[in-house]
Amino acid sequence: MKKVLVLAVMLVSTIITAQKMEIEKGDFAFLNGQTAINIEFDYSKLTLLKENKTEAQYIADRQKELNDKNKGVGDIWKKKWEGAKATIWEPKFLELVNIVLAKKDKDLSFQQDLSTAKYTLIVEATWIFPGWDAMVMKQPAKVSTTLKFVETANKSNVLLEISTKDAPGDQYGNNFSNESRIGEGFAKTGKSLASFILKKTK
Repeated sequence: MKKVLVLAVMLVSTIITAQKMEIEKGDFAFLNGQTAINIEFDYSKLTLLKENKTEAQYIADRQKELNDKNKGVGDIWKKKWEGAKATIWEPKFLELVNIVLAKKDKDLSFQQDLSTAKYTLIVEATWIFPGWDAMVMKQPAKVSTTLKFVETANKSNVLLEISTKDAPGDQYGNNFSNESRIGEGFAKTGKSLASFILKKTK
């Protein structure tokens, strides 16, 4: 009975952490000999929730909802949301992609503001589900992105495009911060990309 329970837990864990990554065009050949890749994040095409709200509409609706419950709370949340990109989401992605590559002794790193790099990875956030946590029950965040490797000097030249879907964002225990849960989805995406690179460039 105990073995069955352990197997069930492992199966659930596998399902929760699954993330779909597909190559839409190109291949990894351009990475040969490269040691550093510039990285940029793009939220211009981002939609949220099942309704596919624009980010502007999501912020307006959420801000009003929180302010209606407790005056001023929505305004505070808006500042947290706007700051989360630079302080949580992007660092999480960078941290995990570089840690996984380094652990496998892969001489390749991703860095922001690296204008001298020959190639740039543009991380386009396309869809986010923030998830929720009600203590007894919770739903992880989900993050979908398009990962475009382009020439830094000619960003219209896309050498490799990868679509990622529903990267799960969650942590052990309770996590009541939407921004933090989403950050874990970005971390998962970075980790999955690093694993994909290691698999494709052996």
